This record gives sequence, structure tokens and C-alpha cells, in this order.
Amino acid sequence: MIDVEDLLALVRNYNPRSNCALIRDAYEYGMRMHEGQFRHSGEPYFTHPIAVAAILTEMRLDDATIVTALLHDTIEDTRSTKDEVVAMFGAEIADLVDGVTKLTNLELSSTQSKQAENFRKLFMAMSRDMRVILVKLADRLHNMRTIRSMRPDKQVKKARETMDIYAPLAGRMGMQWMREELEDLAFKVINPEARSSIIRRFVSLQKDSGDIIGQITADIRAEMEKEEIEATVFGRAKKPFSVWRKMQEKQLAFSRLSDIYGFRIITATEMDCYRALGVIHHRWRAVPGRFKDYISQPKSNGYRSIHTTVSGRDGKRVEVQIRTRQMHEVAEAGVAAHWAYRDGVRTKNPFAVDPAEWVASLNDRFDTEDHNEFLEHVKMEMYQDQVFCFTPKGDVMQLPRGASPIDFAYAIHTRLGNSCVGAKIDGIRVPLWTRLKNGQSVDIISASGQRPQATWLDIVVTGRAKAAIRRSLREEDRDRFIRLGRELVRVSFEHVGRKPTDKALRTAAKQMGLPSAEDLLARIGSAENSAKEVLGVLYPELAGSHDEIDGQRPFAGLEADANFKRAPCCAPLPGERIVGITYRGAGVVIHAIDCPVLAEFEDAPDRWVDLQWREGRHPAAYSTVLNLTIRHDAGVLGRICTLIGAQGANISNLEFIARKPDFYRIEVEVELRDHEHLHNLLTALEAESDVAQVSRVRDPALKP
Repeated sequence: MIDVEDLLALVRNYNPRSNCALIRDAYEYGMRMHEGQFRHSGEPYFTHPIAVAAILTEMRLDDATIVTALLHDTIEDTRSTKDEVVAMFGAEIADLVDGVTKLTNLELSSTQSKQAENFRKLFMAMSRDMRVILVKLADRLHNMRTIRSMRPDKQVKKARETMDIYAPLAGRMGMQWMREELEDLAFKVINPEARSSIIRRFVSLQKDSGDIIGQITADIRAEMEKEEIEATVFGRAKKPFSVWRKMQEKQLAFSRLSDIYGFRIITATEMDCYRALGVIHHRWRAVPGRFKDYISQPKSNGYRSIHTTVSGRDGKRVEVQIRTRQMHEVAEAGVAAHWAYRDGVRTKNPFAVDPAEWVASLNDRFDTEDHNEFLEHVKMEMYQDQVFCFTPKGDVMQLPRGASPIDFAYAIHTRLGNSCVGAKIDGIRVPLWTRLKNGQSVDIISASGQRPQATWLDIVVTGRAKAAIRRSLREEDRDRFIRLGRELVRVSFEHVGRKPTDKALRTAAKQMGLPSAEDLLARIGSAENSAKEVLGVLYPELAGSHDEIDGQRPFAGLEADANFKRAPCCAPLPGERIVGITYRGAGVVIHAIDCPVLAEFEDAPDRWVDLQWREGRHPAAYSTVLNLTIRHDAGVLGRICTLIGAQGANISNLEFIARKPDFYRIEVEVELRDHEHLHNLLTALEAESDVAQVSRVRDPALKP
């Protein structure tokens, strides 16, 4: 366990003006609160908060964050309270400790829906004070370093949670060293064989080729000295997980991977970065398409550097990163650089991003109510690299790699995205599915009557664009469902001699627990509720007919307690010849006598059951799917629905199969009484001029 004086020494290394008394008090208080508690490894529990505090000293963080680390488990795991922490250490530290406690209580690896909701809460906590998440990341890092003392199933759960959430979050915050270590520690748990295999390959490669890193580092240093560029050069092999991910993405064996070594050149000035780049490209051949200038176009988390890949010694590809000392500090610390201290004074690094602004920009981009969408969008943003494009006015827009002009339009404003009809890249008209590249100038063409298309969801990659498109589509669908629901209700009410007045619909909505009549109509139009249910609520005496055959027992030839269901492949109707096939554990499945699926049972006559429909009037409760091709014109769909309703058939589902400029192809699920009812409906639809084709859907692939 790290002694309090050792911890104070770590803090004084970068902050001689530190409030040592405050840290000492927090140390003693935490030790007293955690007395008698032990970790899975058998160590005193307080070794963990101290280790977390020590990790945060590496980031040169302020006293409040160090104290928070020492106390981060006290409110949750001991008799300590927030009020007590306020009284002893002040409101700022108490709020930070409380924030970390709330994050700890989030089970980020629970069910998908819960995970999404909690991940959103995590982002909200970040927006209040980023130091909360810095403590949490340090907490997770130490837990991963000591994970071997946990049960194997717990290890896997924590490792997957780390790989899915915390590692990419650390990367998105610019803390690459932490991201790499978290990924490697999680990889060690999730796939130890793969990690060991890659390490063995590295050892074998070193034996065969000698000290490649040392050789290339010396080559670069010699070139820098020759041009009198003051620079620090160091290299390393990439982490096992980074190599593994590259092998998976590119579907390559280890032997075929090229850039498994990375080198950094740290210069004194920004101009020296570009001079060093010139030297590197002059000495070694640059690999096309592998150059990125994040100095002139920084990432949103403040990251600045020049990346290039060259063919180095013996033709081996190596990645070179070139940056200044200040840029390097931000590259290592990310947003944590905002709070960094040196010599007792908060460091004024010009490249450090204000965390509040950064998180606010993230939250603004994901203004969706759906938690699952939020999780999806944030993960996309965290995992993807960026491209930089220009507006016609010369402003720079940052977008994930693979972004389209539609993403660009939504990044400027939601209204522009919704009304986008085309785009010009560098003055040339291009399709909307074009992928943007660095440095391109994009001009969006818009039209006031345009609405987002469902196909756009497959084109866009940004969370903001996906959320806006889905929101617009939901609104459009709702309007369509309301119109359809109103027509279905009208037909249903007319059958019993009633009118669906606004007051009647409001009453029905209230009785069914819905906020408004429009919500009720939308649910009817989307088949979540039926018009028959509304009738049953308002006029129960008119909702059903008492002279109909019991729909629970419509067949003759079945035992009274036998289970049965209609075969979905042929969906037989009363009036059609039928036969039953017995299934073990599923009862009897009813097929039409001409169903092609019956051929499979020719050799099993003992499974056949002779059945027939009962004589009499059956309820309109037997679903059948119709395939219709109808003209694409205003009011056509409404007229078709009216026609179906006029035939006494209830629409229980409607799905658009294809949308073309001149026609729609739809599948309508209708509830019918019998085969005669179907015949009358098909005849009426075929006679309609707006219907090009109509057929009953029978699909052997749907066999039980």
C-alpha cells in the first residue's frame, strides 16, 4: 500500500503548492472508513482508492480530483454520508464523490436497453464535471490491473464492459495511453490465446530481424540531426489488441501485416513538425492514402499531430507521428490536460479542449429521446476516425470517416438536412451516397418540399443525422397512420349505424388510457389496436354478433381439449377443404388440402387428421395476407382501405414492400369470415381501376 507521504510526494512533483493537509486528512478519513474491508485479493480495501489517486497524479490533476479518488468509495461502501463529506472537505469534493458513486451504481453491462439508458446518464454526469469520469476511468484501470483476483465470469463481464464502453470513451477523450492499456487488459481476459500468440510472433520477429525499433529510431535521429532539427524520437511495437483488430479488419495473417511499428517525433515548434515531415518523406517512400494532418485540422478532443506511413528499413511499413511537446501532452492526457498542474500553477496549454464545451457538443449532437439510439450514436462517434470538409464559406466541418453529404447537411443544421435534395463536391454534382474525403468543399442543394427518405438511414453514419431522419420518418408515419385509422374507424362505425364523432373518439381514447383521439387513430392505423376494440369500448352491445360459430372451436373432427392452429403457409379459410397434421408438443396444425407442404407428410399417414369446418356463419377473424400493386397517387391508398372496409373485412396489418415513382406494392393482412368472403373481396379489388394486381399470399417457406 502506498504511504500517505509517498502519495504527497507524487503530487508535489508537479504541484509544490498542493494542499497537503487536505490530502492527508482525506487519506486518514478514507483509511478509517474502509477499516476492516478487504478486496478479493485479500489486500486491505483502501489500497484501491490510493492506487486510483496515484494513477491520477500521472495526469497531474488538481487536489480536488486526488481527494475525490481517495474518497470515491466511502459514500457507497462505508457508513460515510455526503453531508459528512461536505462538512469535512467542502461541497465541490462532495459533489465529485457523489457523482462517481452514482456512476459506479450504473450497471453498464446489463440488458441492452438498461445499458443504453445508463450510458446516457454517464454522459450527463460528464457534462456536469468531467473530473467525475476521469476518476471513474482511473478506478476502472486499477480494477482491470487487478482483475485476476475476481471470479472468471466476473472477469469476462468487466472486460467486455471495458472493451465496449470505457476503452473507447478514454480514446474519445484523447487519453490514448489509457485506451490502449484498458484494451490490452480486457483483451488478456477475453481472448488470452490470441494475445499470447501475437506476443510470441513479436518475439519471433525480433529474433529474426534484430532490434528493428532501435535501428529505425537511430535512422530517424540521424536524419533529424543532419537537417539540424531539434527533436526527440522514440518507437514501439503496437499493442497486441491493436494488431489483432487490424488482423480482423483487414482479414490478414500476422505475417502480412505491414505497419506493426509506430514512431513519434517530438519537435520544439510547429514549423519543425512540417520540416521533419519533409525529411521523412525525402528519406523514405510515403505510402499513398496514409497521410493525415491533424495540426492544421485538429480533432474535436484537441488532438493534434501529423500522421504518415512510410516504407522504412527493408521495405517494412512504419507509422510516424510528428507533433510538438505541447501537442504531445494533450495527445497523452486528452481533455485531462485542461486541469493539469505544473509547478503549482494550472497549465495553460493552448491545445487543451475545454471539457464542458466538448461534452456539450456531444450532447447537442444526440438530441434523441430513444436511449438505444443514443448508445448506438455515441458508440459510432467514439469508434470512428474523422474527415475534415469545408462549407462554401470556408468553415471546417468535422465528420466521421465514411460520412456522406447528408451527414454534412445535418451537421450544419437539421432543417438543411431534412430539405437536402443534392450536393456538389468541389463544384461537381454528386449522388447523396458519395463518401466525403479530407479537404473537399461541399455545397448542399436544398428544396423546401423535400422530406427525409427511409433509404437515407443506410447512407448516413453520424448519430445526429440518424436521429433526425428517424424523428422525421416517425412524424410522417404518424400522420399516415392517423389518416388510415380514421378511415378504418369510419367504416367500422358505419357497419353498426354509428358515426365516429370527435367526442366519441376522445371518450374511447380516455377509456383506453391514451392521451388523445389522434393517438388512438394512430394506433389503429398501425394495427396496434383495432377499430373493433373502439366499438367494444363505446357500444359493447353492438360490437359482436351472437349467432356466429364459436371461433375457439370452428372445426368438426377435433377432440374437445385438442390444441390447434392454422398453418401460416396456406392460412386456410372456412369453406376450404382442410386436413390436420399432428405435431409432437404442438397439437394439430390445420392445412388447406392443396397446400404443397402436405407432400412432406405422404409417408406418415398416422399423423393426418380428417377435419372439416363447422357449418354456419363464422366470425371475421381469420387472417389472410393479400399482395396488391396499386397506383402511386394521392388518395389511392385511402380508397383501397375504404373498399376493403366496405366488404366487411378488417385490416389488421399493412406493409409497404416496394415504393416506385408510379406504383406501390403492399401486403395487407385482412380478417375474413370464409372463402366466399375472400372471393368477394378479391373481385371488388380487381374491379378497382387503381389496382394493377392483387393476389392471395401463400408461402411454403412459412411452414410450421
